[in-house]
Amino acid sequence: MTRNTTAAAIAAIVLAFAPAVYAESSHARSAEMVNEMKPGEIRASKFIGSSVYDVHNQKIGSIKELIFEHSGRIDRAVVDVGTFLGMGGKLVAVNLSDIKTDNNRLTLDMTKDQLKAAHEFRYRETESTGSSTGPTARPHRAR
Repeated sequence: MTRNTTAAAIAAIVLAFAPAVYAESSHARSAEMVNEMKPGEIRASKFIGSSVYDVHNQKIGSIKELIFEHSGRIDRAVVDVGTFLGMGGKLVAVNLSDIKTDNNRLTLDMTKDQLKAAHEFRYRETESTGSSTGPTARPHRAR
């Protein structure tokens, strides 16, 4: 009987400290510092402003903005299409997953005419950053 009591006491002690040990080890992993970029990653500062090309190597626009979801994941990129000397263009939002990196270039499987024909992207009138409340309405998603 004492053997069962001892085993139960040891099990209770182990179970009592298990969450603390797990939390400490997972916290240590999340606090690890990353010292370099992984292959295939691109910095946002290099991405924004980059030219976008179609599959025929023709420039079709440039990245103007990145749109984040409430969770923090980048969802869409805003492409400036048809602007010449700062005039005459429009903004089109495309899914970030549609933009590919080929030979150190950003490519999109769309033509300039297809982008010009797409719905124009508009910023919400009440933009803010760092707020603790999410958007009340989901913005229109251009396809």
